[in-house]
Amino acid sequence: MTVTAVIHRVSHLVPCPTPDTENRIQRQCVIGTYHLETKVAVVLWGIVVPRCPLKPDSSFRYTGSPDSLRSRAPMITPDLESGVKVWHLVKNHEHGDQKEGDRGSKMGTLQKFVDDLFETLFSTVHRGSALPLAIKYMFDFLDEQADKHGIHDQDVRHTWKSNCLPLRFWVNVIKNPQFVFDIHKSSITDACLSVVAQTFMDSCSTYYADINRLPAISDQDMNAYLAEQARLHSTEFNMLSALNEIYSYVSKYSEEITMALEQDEQARKQRLAYKVEQLISAMSLES
Repeated sequence: MTVTAVIHRVSHLVPCPTPDTENRIQRQCVIGTYHLETKVAVVLWGIVVPRCPLKPDSSFRYTGSPDSLRSRAPMITPDLESGVKVWHLVKNHEHGDQKEGDRGSKMGTLQKFVDDLFETLFSTVHRGSALPLAIKYMFDFLDEQADKHGIHDQDVRHTWKSNCLPLRFWVNVIKNPQFVFDIHKSSITDACLSVVAQTFMDSCSTYYADINRLPAISDQDMNAYLAEQARLHSTEFNMLSALNEIYSYVSKYSEEITMALEQDEQARKQRLAYKVEQLISAMSLES
């Protein structure tokens, strides 16, 4: 079947352009074809023209999705009866190998954006802005904990860092762009993004090694950074709500936290375990 669009303007049918009989091509009608006036009222409808005679009780049934139907619709379709090729916005090239060239051109166009994405996420030197201090500080903390507990398996450290940043945030954004942009993600796009996400994970080892070689962040620098971020975003977050979330975690694991504080020398000097117990008792009375 073919669907031909026609426009009805004040009971007058405007015909589509006549085909170029010499080259046997015809352009499909678009709104600009009819030179319509501003704010003119038009009605569009489709005319179904069967290619073969149908019985009165015959019917067509299509079980695919609308997306798959649109994705398989060619830009140029020949009229089998007249031999005229119909084109829409761009004429197809006469050479048979043009499709392969177009495919390579599209891949080359997309490659720049993929490269820019990986450069922005993974580069620690040539990126547009400096590596956030929080990432360096967090990864150094994980390495310190691994050394403290005698964990020398690099795969374990790699997994810790991947769970903290790439898997928790970046991979989720890459595989689900509809979370950020108002777009529809087709099944084909989902498969392509899965490949990009897997490549992302395979690239993390070099990224982690580059961060490990950067100078360590002192506690003073980190505290100053956090204070600056708190000042810049003071109106965007509720401090009481954040404290309540922290308290929920502390109350749930109070025994483990108290035991860890009692074993830490610096925590014993500041009597942090006792202060945590007082905090939990006070909050229990309030509730």
